[in-house]
Amino acid sequence: MLKDLAIIIVVAKAFGLVARKLHAPQVVGEIVAGLIIGPGLLNLVELNDFLSICSGIGVVLLMFSAGLGTNLKELLKTGPKALAIACAGVLLPLAGGTLLYMCFYGFSQIGTPEFFTAVFIGVIMTATSVSITVETLKELGKLKSEVGTTILSAAIIDDIIGILVLTFVIGFKNPDSNPARVALGTVAFFALAVAVGFVIYKIFKQIDKRWPHTRRIPILALGLCFSFSFIAERYFGIADITGAYVAGIVLCRLHDSDYIEEKLDINSYMIFGPIFFASIGLKTQIEGITWQIVLFSAAFVAVAMITKVAGCGAASRLCGFKGFDALKIGIGMMTRGEVALIVAQRGLSEGLIGSAYFTSVILLIIVSSIATPIILKLIYAREEKQKKAIVQ
Repeated sequence: MLKDLAIIIVVAKAFGLVARKLHAPQVVGEIVAGLIIGPGLLNLVELNDFLSICSGIGVVLLMFSAGLGTNLKELLKTGPKALAIACAGVLLPLAGGTLLYMCFYGFSQIGTPEFFTAVFIGVIMTATSVSITVETLKELGKLKSEVGTTILSAAIIDDIIGILVLTFVIGFKNPDSNPARVALGTVAFFALAVAVGFVIYKIFKQIDKRWPHTRRIPILALGLCFSFSFIAERYFGIADITGAYVAGIVLCRLHDSDYIEEKLDINSYMIFGPIFFASIGLKTQIEGITWQIVLFSAAFVAVAMITKVAGCGAASRLCGFKGFDALKIGIGMMTRGEVALIVAQRGLSEGLIGSAYFTSVILLIIVSSIATPIILKLIYAREEKQKKAIVQ
């Protein structure tokens, strides 16, 4: 057990640093590390119950951190436009992914296991990770522009909608589930979260005011995270990651929200995060990959990127963004990252997809993370060139 932890943490971080040097997300390096040390290649580490539990804690902490990082004020400010863009950025990839799977593996009747697998492929495509986009816009000095703000807000809403869709798909997949009960459970949880969350926020605000920047605040926040995760899954039939995300949003407006995130990030960054991402590599079975999977992965990447750009770009045009600005938003929303991996991991644990399909998700993250900054920089450069030509 301790040997496995030592190997995962050291190798995952080493490959994460290599990935960062190559201008790719660190998570890609950590996943590759899992592939190398796992049963597929060197067979140094095998996934066991202990690592699975640590991986589960890692994904909950990641979603809690994502909720804490939500700028609720900015989210409400850009509201209608960002909501329309996010909805289009979810619906088109969801439909595109579902149709893609059915084209490869046959059209199935609604309610069958194959149908839910097809829908779940679409759900994976809905996720957006704008960390690469943020770095690119910051480098170009465009992060605080209307386009930059809209991309950030739409990405937040996009992930919230994606998690809701994930919750419904998992609920409906259960043969004993009642669609009305699933819908009612989801609505009831969010209604309770709003009411109880407001009271909890006020309590935390008083604690924050009386004992600012003290360790008791992140400790209590962590307790809230796990409590929301447990209640969501146990009493409402909702994914635990949804509860963790909501708990983060409840506390995101605290004065010490950054402090909470900083303290929790130590555990996530040093232990649970690397275990989660490396475990994805450990679960990926290279021997299970066929030529059909390879072709499917190539098509998966193409469809995921095109539908996101088309959906978000078209919605941006309808919301009043012109020409290059609409295209920038579409391209900016194209990257995938942690949330796509979290969704895929949840699908694997629920039996919705096989481990071989992680290849598709990993490939999508790598390609979109490399392509997005390059394309954005080219668009901004061309726009500047056209402006100079008009002035002259």
